[in-house]
Amino acid sequence: MKDEEPFTLDDPARLKALTHPMRRLMLRHLSLHGPATSTTLGELLGAKTGTTSYHLRQLEKYGFVEEVPERSAGRERWWRRVEGTRDLRLPAPDRLAPEDRPALAAFHRVRFEEDRELFERLPEAYLRDPGWIRMSRSTVRLTGEEFEEFYEAYMALLKRYARRAEDAPAGARPLHVRLFTVPADGG
Repeated sequence: MKDEEPFTLDDPARLKALTHPMRRLMLRHLSLHGPATSTTLGELLGAKTGTTSYHLRQLEKYGFVEEVPERSAGRERWWRRVEGTRDLRLPAPDRLAPEDRPALAAFHRVRFEEDRELFERLPEAYLRDPGWIRMSRSTVRLTGEEFEEFYEAYMALLKRYARRAEDAPAGARPLHVRLFTVPADGG
């Protein structure tokens, strides 16, 4: 799975599937803790098993979770996140039909809110666990071609170290890693 080509989330139904709050929580849990059942997720998230089962099926429909056949037995189905090592990318707004752009905007709002919450926790997390916190800020001057090269090198580095929870070596911790770039000249 690590060698897959980048996958662009240009289907508005897929974007909508990823903006649902319950599904975001479920995906976060599966990313951080590995496989779980709908019952386990329901207990953790304060939801009924039928609700979590429905949302898991929706996530499966769009390719974000998959059943873990070797752990599933009878009616107990175990689920894991698929894209833990997949290179998911978002389309430029002009690559979507005008009626589909609100789904992309909603997806961005949800993700930016999650990132804002992480950023706000950073000072406290640094005081509590400084050995696992790294920060970097920089201003660089790149051509469009260099910027694309930089981004692809960054994505390759992420893919090199990306693992699902169940595949990680002993002592590995889940880390939130974020990269964003914004033109410094307002352009």
